[in-house]
Amino acid sequence: MDLATVLGLIGGLVIVMLAIVFGGSPLLFVNIPSILIVLIGSMFIVSMKFSLPQLKNAFKVAFNAFLWKATPPQELIALALKLAKIARKDGLLKLEEENIENEYFARAIQLVVDGTDVEIAETMLNHERSITVMRHEEGKNIFMAINDVAPAMGMIGTLIGLVQMLSNMSDVATIGPAMAVALLTTLYGAILANMVAKPIADKLSMRSDEEDMCQSIIVDAVVGIAKGNSSYVLEQTLMSYLPSKTRGNLSVAELDTDAAA
Repeated sequence: MDLATVLGLIGGLVIVMLAIVFGGSPLLFVNIPSILIVLIGSMFIVSMKFSLPQLKNAFKVAFNAFLWKATPPQELIALALKLAKIARKDGLLKLEEENIENEYFARAIQLVVDGTDVEIAETMLNHERSITVMRHEEGKNIFMAINDVAPAMGMIGTLIGLVQMLSNMSDVATIGPAMAVALLTTLYGAILANMVAKPIADKLSMRSDEEDMCQSIIVDAVVGIAKGNSSYVLEQTLMSYLPSKTRGNLSVAELDTDAAA
């Protein structure tokens, strides 16, 4: 689980709630019609832009922002170098005995073990990469749509409240409370957009980039192993994914570990 995402979401909402509680009665900030306009109204408007299966999939993908954590590139590269050493020493079939936790990596290795042509395997793996990116992009776009729609629905709710307030100007005592209620929809829209939808969309974008890089490392690693590239060529190819300061340390550490093994 990504604690940063969970703590950020919960922490932000808690801060807002504390400000509400310390500033007066929390019930002043509860208005059912405003909630319906912003939450339900936003969902209906967003559903006009996408299909129901897309909306359902978007919320499933959103869990990636909370639950999925990318395998560090260093670990993938270390595993790839290990598998390459095994393949050169004992043959590709020996890789079938290795327990690979990363599902994409495991499927990629299985293609090689099964004797799939390297170009065909590379095409299949890159196709799966593209589909994954498209799925994540779709989820991100839906949450960005919520980010766009929620403030607008909040403004619409505010305008409705103002019209209702101005239509009853004869009772001056009701103007203040009515204005407060009218402004609540703007508050709800701002919270939904800026504290929920936009952060989730940004995190999904980051997760997509992380997963795409990991899968790109795996594709290059598996292609190199299948082609029987030398340790140096494979290592330098994979190290290019890492910052320059990290490359040397990982290279030496992993080579020493392999040598000791």
